[in-house]
Amino acid sequence: MSNYTYNNDLALIGAGYWGKNLARNFNDLGALNTVCDTDAETAKRFASEYKGVKNVSNPAALWSDPKITRVAVAAPAIYHYPIAKAALEAGKDVFVEKPLCLDLEEAEELVKLAKERDRVLMVGHLLQYHPCIEKIQSILAQGELGKLYYVSSTRLNLGKIRKEENALWSFAPHDMSVILSLAGGVLPEAVQCVGGDYLTPGVVDTTMTTMKFSGNARAHIYVSWLNPFKEQKLTIIGSDGMLVFDDTKPWDEKLTLFQQYLTWTDGQAPMPNKSPGESVEVVEAEPLNRECAHFLDCCDKRLEARTGGVEGLRVLTLLNAAQRSLESSGKAVSCELLKGI
Repeated sequence: MSNYTYNNDLALIGAGYWGKNLARNFNDLGALNTVCDTDAETAKRFASEYKGVKNVSNPAALWSDPKITRVAVAAPAIYHYPIAKAALEAGKDVFVEKPLCLDLEEAEELVKLAKERDRVLMVGHLLQYHPCIEKIQSILAQGELGKLYYVSSTRLNLGKIRKEENALWSFAPHDMSVILSLAGGVLPEAVQCVGGDYLTPGVVDTTMTTMKFSGNARAHIYVSWLNPFKEQKLTIIGSDGMLVFDDTKPWDEKLTLFQQYLTWTDGQAPMPNKSPGESVEVVEAEPLNRECAHFLDCCDKRLEARTGGVEGLRVLTLLNAAQRSLESSGKAVSCELLKGI
């Protein structure tokens, strides 16, 4: 948790399944001023839990309030665009839960609007703020893994089963955000995605997305909410080493480094050098608290967020490409480059 107390000027819009976690963290940081939810009873309940926090049931009440300078949006994804747009037009800094929105043109509009109004626009790609992911990025940047070969991500569980968005849009954005950052912030040259809908017709429960980057680096993401066990694992393979991040393990076992995993014989034939690997020490911290504090810091210091609007647009571009491939039974799809952003 941050030791710094922020100005009490943030309104949270949406206090449901995930919003309650944002409310707790922004309140712990001293920033939560108002909770807004269309269910008036929900808003009142949250306001009663946190001393001095106000409640409203209509976001429009926030736009003319001079005490509210920043807004966090945890409403359903279909409402992200209109709420974020209204907030930016009202001169507020905006944090939006993933995805930024559902439409690429609308996402581009939000990014341009934030730039024109000199407002912070940040997307809630939570995994980027996990200390283990930051350690992985540092190890990769220092060259300890050598050349990046491929990244493998699995995010599996039994539920929470949704009917309004599929497993790709629900589970994959966090991993896509991390993989793009590991690949140098560039979009892949080609994307393929396959999946199946078993519980609700038209809503896929499981997907496999594969990506090919320039230089022959590759990545794949397997997500499912129809799986008997929970798994959240990220594996990074390089020419000189491998890293495994298993978020289901105890903190001191989450990140494991495998160095020099191959031995080359005289004939230059690779032989596996099997070892248990070594645990990488990482300072424990709550990712969501760090994410919320990062947004507040960016607002106070007028900085571009690590997962800012452009990064959110990049992830949305990849999501849309994967969705197009999914709808065409796994046909390879190219990612269109961002235009004028």
